[in-house]
Amino acid sequence: MNTTAPSMHAPGLHHRPPVTAGLAAVLTLLCWSVPEDARACGGFFCDGANPVNQEAERIIFAKGDDGVVTALIEIKYSGPSDKFAWMLPVAGSPKVKVSSNAAFDRLQTATNPQYRMVTTVEGVCREPESFSAGASGARQDAGVAAPESADGGGGINVLQEGSVGPYDYVVIEVDPDEADKAITAVNWLNKNGYDVNDFGSDRLRPYLDGGMNLLTFRLTKGNDTGAIRPVVLSFGEGLPSIPLRPTAVAATEDMGVMVWVLGERRAVPANYFSLELNDALINWFAPLGTYNNVVIRAANEAGGQGFVTEMAGEARPLADTIFTSFEKEAWAQLSNPDDWEGNELESYLSLAQNFGQLDGFMEAAIQHMPEMIGDIPRDDILSCPFCYRGDAEMDNIPGFDPVAFLETVLKDVIEPMARTAKVFRDHRYMTRMYTTMSPDEMTKDPAFDFNTTLGDYSNDHVAERVVHCRPDTDQFDAYWTTTLPSGQVVEGKGSGWPYTFDDETLPANAQVKRIGPEGVGDVVTDNVGAIEAALGDRNADVLRDREAQGPVDTGFLSCSSSAAAARSSSLGMVALFLGTVFGISMRRRAFARRGLHRGNRG
Repeated sequence: MNTTAPSMHAPGLHHRPPVTAGLAAVLTLLCWSVPEDARACGGFFCDGANPVNQEAERIIFAKGDDGVVTALIEIKYSGPSDKFAWMLPVAGSPKVKVSSNAAFDRLQTATNPQYRMVTTVEGVCREPESFSAGASGARQDAGVAAPESADGGGGINVLQEGSVGPYDYVVIEVDPDEADKAITAVNWLNKNGYDVNDFGSDRLRPYLDGGMNLLTFRLTKGNDTGAIRPVVLSFGEGLPSIPLRPTAVAATEDMGVMVWVLGERRAVPANYFSLELNDALINWFAPLGTYNNVVIRAANEAGGQGFVTEMAGEARPLADTIFTSFEKEAWAQLSNPDDWEGNELESYLSLAQNFGQLDGFMEAAIQHMPEMIGDIPRDDILSCPFCYRGDAEMDNIPGFDPVAFLETVLKDVIEPMARTAKVFRDHRYMTRMYTTMSPDEMTKDPAFDFNTTLGDYSNDHVAERVVHCRPDTDQFDAYWTTTLPSGQVVEGKGSGWPYTFDDETLPANAQVKRIGPEGVGDVVTDNVGAIEAALGDRNADVLRDREAQGPVDTGFLSCSSSAAAARSSSLGMVALFLGTVFGISMRRRAFARRGLHRGNRG
């Protein structure tokens, strides 16, 4: 028998635009030791005539041994947002720093789910005329300036203000004697240069009335689309929570949320369902187009209140993925300003080759390079620095201060990457979860706890396929049997997967569970038997068709064939690195109401 592993990898998660104007961000903070209705929330506020659309969200929670929770929050958006405010009700006055979108990208790539199908060929198939022989079957792997000080007054006390990365920010406390704290806060922010409307006042009011303060970011951005630079916020003790209820006012259908939770043990949704996908709905020949749609169906079946665990395991190895040892060494070699003297353009080129793709680097260059270098515009040099190699004027660029430039790069580029990596280095365990939600499903803020029983969960899913070859059939037209990671068996023929993600004969969830701090959880909905029965009915039809082919020449099949091995090798391994996918849309299926699946939405 010949074993092959053809592979096909896909890029990371695709992000879906889920939000319109107004209070429109699912911003991740904490459940505090305050009244239940006084949890942290957040939202975009902008000119209603020029809406900002939230496009994606990725969140990292890290709970330390001292109970302190750090949240790293990235929001992607689109829309004309020359100036808008990003508001976060908080307890106290948290520390504020920035992270890097590049760190999130690397983390997502390293933890994306992977679907692989390993193929074994039994017997010998007819050789296609265009097929050429090759090596025998073998496994293959596809492998800015500080803001002016804002005065208090008007019922407002300014607790903290400053600049971090591309943001100005302020933390304000509203006088408890104010009759309407939300209106007081909004009016003060507008007066002090934060572009805030009162669209979300009603949703902010319970948080401010509960004694929370308001952290507000401001940035000026000329682009119509982009990613807000992730922020890092450190708080007191509490369980990580994603406040979704304020977002429902502007969210669109099936908004995706990806979260990594770091701590000593595996994390689980504390008040949401844990979803186990029906892996028969994944197209194992081409998983790219199906995974997110299967998650959407699974979440919808759970009333939009469930998370899929995509990976759980050691956190520390991911630190070097986020900020590599090579990058640390490169920075140590290139960050001595004495080495730049008389060699400034070449030194800049070396630094840009290593770090130019990271958040903040180009902004640092624009900040420190003079607008004109001789008769050459700065933008021309920055867009093509190699074009000016050999120009003597570039050896010592007039008006350029390498010391100040390197200090800015350290603060805005290097330290945010190292800071994010350190979060993973300082915590033992990581759990990645993903879900999608629609506005009518955002009735409960999901929180996350830690489970003492559950072990690791791999993001590598492998299906085993056996192709049943015969001399009168091409391998690509032959019947096959595939055993899925779940243990379910699918019979098929040729190169097409027999099920689509919206196949109404099958539920998207194999099981729906409630999992607490201990134990493996309670099964709320068990579809395993129904899935097995539905697969079995179709498998029987396929097997009848296969048997109708009649007997094969077993004498011929007993012969070995290097050409057959070559054909087996050519299949390779079907693979996909997926993220919780934020950009693939599908029409929602009311599957749970069709009677096949009746989960308790709790």
